[in-house]
Amino acid sequence: MGTALAAAADAAGLDFSPAQKLLVVGVCALTAGAAHMALAVFNDGVRPFMLDFIHGRATRNATGAVSFGLSAGFVFGLGAPMALSTGVLNPWLLFLPTDVLGILAPRRWLAPLLGAAWGAVVVYGLGGANELAHGLPVDFLTAMRQMSTPILFLFALFPALAVTKQFGRLRGGLTGAVTLGLVVLTMRVWPGVFAGAPAMAVGVLMLIGFAVAADLRTARASGTVAAEGAGGVGGGPGPGPGPGAEDPMASLFSSGAARLRRHLPLFMALGAGVCALAQMKVFGGGEATSFLIAKGQYAEAAQVDFYRVFGFLPLIATTALASGAYGIAGFTLVYPIGYLLPNPFVAAAVGALVFALEVLALSSIGRALGRLPSVRDCSEHLRAAIGDALGLAILFGSLMAANAMGGGLGILICGGLYLLNEAMGRPVVRMAAAPAAVLAGGVALNGLYWLGLFTPVAGGPA
Repeated sequence: MGTALAAAADAAGLDFSPAQKLLVVGVCALTAGAAHMALAVFNDGVRPFMLDFIHGRATRNATGAVSFGLSAGFVFGLGAPMALSTGVLNPWLLFLPTDVLGILAPRRWLAPLLGAAWGAVVVYGLGGANELAHGLPVDFLTAMRQMSTPILFLFALFPALAVTKQFGRLRGGLTGAVTLGLVVLTMRVWPGVFAGAPAMAVGVLMLIGFAVAADLRTARASGTVAAEGAGGVGGGPGPGPGPGAEDPMASLFSSGAARLRRHLPLFMALGAGVCALAQMKVFGGGEATSFLIAKGQYAEAAQVDFYRVFGFLPLIATTALASGAYGIAGFTLVYPIGYLLPNPFVAAAVGALVFALEVLALSSIGRALGRLPSVRDCSEHLRAAIGDALGLAILFGSLMAANAMGGGLGILICGGLYLLNEAMGRPVVRMAAAPAAVLAGGVALNGLYWLGLFTPVAGGPA
């Protein structure tokens, strides 16, 4: 797997065609413009702050500072290293900076220009940085490809972790056993298929099945209690809100949905751009997806990103309705759809349609989530499980990379930087701290080599 990934990444080499460069620049300009207008941001943690900004209770600079603080670690600690090691762009590298640039831009016309400039830096600058890094005595970018195996295989466990968190050890253990069995079976019977794909499919279906069953049981129990109350003495309905009463949360959600619908053409343009970018096979929506696209496994990449939708859809829907600011990639359905479409023109048309349907359906989705509490809660457990699985995978893979480029000294430097970050209260977010430590460790090892204090590991990354 590592050899195939290395060959694929070398072939990609972050050498984009003119059409791909133009699309990246255009999408970055569009996303920065949407962020400036407070209509969409990529960072889910920033979206709740947009409500105060929209209503004038927070300044542009203050909101931009929040966005920068929540995004910088992911850009330089995760987005850039993943792009350099796989040859595939990702949303942390493209869209988190355009969030910040768009929000901070003092004029509406300036925001798209700043976004376009960032897109140009990415498509024209990464290739040079990639060539420079590969020419160093200690090639830490090639070493970072060691991260692919733990990320791809440990990611397959996230449904089992989510089931355990929400429904307990018995069902979690059952889901874990099914996951392991399907991985082993796939490796044995279908060696050309990504081993985690069938396991994740069945695991997510089991999680949703458990959640729907729990909601149905709750609904039946509520119906029984209501029927018994109606038949008892004095069991009539209690006093409800008067005819003029209005649910404040419903009013807020309605206002947010109406604001997004008023800008439907902009969202359709966003959907078209992001979906076309995914179709061009130079962009991956997640950590595991980037490695799969680098290997040319587009169907498996689509499957992985499709499952992530279940974890983020409720969060994106509720924060969008509450704040009036949508996600740059919507519910992220345009990622897997784009990977599978035949050309970028079809992808642009389908992406625009998908975004239009998402925005128009937001209110209905919000109401449906309110009636399915277990299904809504399972998305929170899915997100937490994805974070746990990827956190361990990225840490373990980063230590493998450190060992490949520097042996014990590499592990000491990179592991020490990670532990120091933990001791200092995580100035770099945990998910990005280990890849950032590999980059810093690679620079340090090259410095030691030039000082005559370190000899690259024999048989290390070439």
